[in-house]
Amino acid sequence: MPLTVKPRRKRSVRMIVTLLCGLLPVLLGTGILYLQAERTLQQSTQNTAEEALRQFELMLDNTAQAASELLPLAGQPCDSVKLALREQVTRRPFVRSTNLVWDHNLYCSSLFGEFREAVNPGDYTQGKLWLMNGNPVTPNTALLVYRLSEGRGGALTTLDGYHLSNILRLIGRQTLLLLQVGDNWLSVDGKVHQGALPPLPVAQSMLASSRYAFSVSAGFPQGQTWRYMAGEYPPLFSLLIFFGVIAGAIAHVLQRRATSPSHEMLRALEAGEFIPYFQPVVHGDSRKWSGAEVLMRWNHPKEGLVRPDLFIPFAEHSGLIVPMTRSLMQQTAALLGPLSAEFDKPFHIGINITASHCQDLQLVEDCRGFLAAFAPGSINLVLELTERELIEPTDVTHLLFEQLHALGVMIAIDDFGTGHSSLGYLRTFNVDFLKIDQSFVAMIGIDALSRHILDTIIELSAKLDLGIVAEGVETQAQADYLTAHHVNFLQGYLFGKPMPGADFIDALSHH
Repeated sequence: MPLTVKPRRKRSVRMIVTLLCGLLPVLLGTGILYLQAERTLQQSTQNTAEEALRQFELMLDNTAQAASELLPLAGQPCDSVKLALREQVTRRPFVRSTNLVWDHNLYCSSLFGEFREAVNPGDYTQGKLWLMNGNPVTPNTALLVYRLSEGRGGALTTLDGYHLSNILRLIGRQTLLLLQVGDNWLSVDGKVHQGALPPLPVAQSMLASSRYAFSVSAGFPQGQTWRYMAGEYPPLFSLLIFFGVIAGAIAHVLQRRATSPSHEMLRALEAGEFIPYFQPVVHGDSRKWSGAEVLMRWNHPKEGLVRPDLFIPFAEHSGLIVPMTRSLMQQTAALLGPLSAEFDKPFHIGINITASHCQDLQLVEDCRGFLAAFAPGSINLVLELTERELIEPTDVTHLLFEQLHALGVMIAIDDFGTGHSSLGYLRTFNVDFLKIDQSFVAMIGIDALSRHILDTIIELSAKLDLGIVAEGVETQAQADYLTAHHVNFLQGYLFGKPMPGADFIDALSHH
């Protein structure tokens, strides 16, 4: 592509740009690795909390069963039931002691036999569980007491804190794991603390039991994310540095080439070298042509037909994409407008727009002029939002899309599923169509994950009552799969390649 010479930049500016380009992949890559590490640690704490919850519930199941079997004995003389109390301690794992209560007084214990001690139901969370910091037998040793009562009688079963702290220690080897019962909580050292649960700095996960009155909290200490990255990602850091060096070197070389592609594209625009190509879109069920997507091509006098990926990004960056799109719409209207009375109505015509088109209301006037060139009701104009640049939802954009819809213009999201902004567009703008990216279509029958993503997109469009277009359909198997899943429209080489206006008009007469 011929280029116009620009004034050479100062050496200091070039060095700064080179340095920034070299640092960019390193910083971006580090940010991505940090997010991935956070995600991994969060999943780890979630799994740890779930496993700890399950183990504590299994232990309490034993104590609850023991209390349930002993409750009918409450009120009977201690001498006649103490063997039954001791039998439960012997038979039940984790059960340290059993006790019987009558009229809120503990009168019989598996440890001492006949015993007298007042029982305050208010000490028990939800009347069931009490995390104690020891008793007269084992002071300063955690105990978890389970209470079951009925009428005047009750049964108490206790879990030794050793078993509780052992669970915290074994399951949470790589994490900080805490057990909370009411206002008391237990740490891995076996000590019972009172008050609010301390926050865990990294990837905290808290789960509450649905069966018993306790919860567990798992997390990591401060700085664990960086420690995890340092331990798990050294090869990736080396790769990021390598890419940074390459990016910096490329930036340095490109800056020494003092060229301006925008100048050449401006010349081409004035010379009318940007021309429309048309790729047919067919109905998913009948395979009849339902319309076409208008694609921009550069018919360069020396280079020939230039691929869009080589000039569209420059056009968007320089702001020339807006007048280029306007020219494309005018050429399309001139080619197809006189034939519109013979179209199978409505004939869909899709045109790509970017964030630059959404900065003012001129697009509305361009669309109004475009529609005026066609027979009334003969076409549906579909503007396809590309995601190379994020469209910011402002008052202007909201007014723009409101006026476009009032004009009858439809909105589609192009390459849905690949851009970070797709779901945001769905929430912000009144979208009519989703266009599935060809990368998902290509994986039909090959990659199960991509197929699941594809099915999810199709299901999402159905739930939102949106039309759906599948791009890049190249095989009959892909077409059959998409049709079976009720995809409205298909587009790809199976039905027709992008073709110049004359060829498209000729082909249209046969469909």
